[in-house]
Amino acid sequence: MAYYAHSTAILDEGCRIGDGCRIWHFSHVSAGAELGPNCSLGQNVFVADGVRLGRNVKVQNNVSLYTGVECADDVFIGPSVVFTNVLNPRSAVPRRHEYRSTMVERGTSIGANSTIVCGVHLGEYSFVGAGSVVTKDVAPYCLVVGNPARPRGWMSTHGHRLHFTATGLATCPESGQHYRLTNNQVFPVSPEL
Repeated sequence: MAYYAHSTAILDEGCRIGDGCRIWHFSHVSAGAELGPNCSLGQNVFVADGVRLGRNVKVQNNVSLYTGVECADDVFIGPSVVFTNVLNPRSAVPRRHEYRSTMVERGTSIGANSTIVCGVHLGEYSFVGAGSVVTKDVAPYCLVVGNPARPRGWMSTHGHRLHFTATGLATCPESGQHYRLTNNQVFPVSPEL
């Protein structure tokens, strides 16, 4: 396979790593993990058994992706983001059979030092502000901030804040893509509107 792994990285036998991946210092990919093409794992990243990363997922330094985490294509995970996989951990009580899944949909960005509590679904192109604690599902294109994370607005696929008119239309300042806000949901629309 055509990927790069730093000499200090540990790649357990059986892990699947896509072409073009880059795995940096002191990272560890477990046997049952799968990385799609062109993923990047920063320094000191742990990827557990059963974790699936889509194409072009960027995982910054000091992140642990535990069993139950799945990321679609083009996800960005900032430095020191924390994922959990058990709701009520106790050292003396085994809970391996209670792992909860966390789904991170396409294009989502998770800011540095955020915590993602297991069992949530982050909708496509959602945006989690730095330092947030996500305890509930996040709608597509939604910007959430705080502890606990609460909706604070909407983001474009290019990562810009959307400002909707009274008629429910907004335009991304970078791409020119138009969006419609209907019933508290955001949808991309054709540029002809």
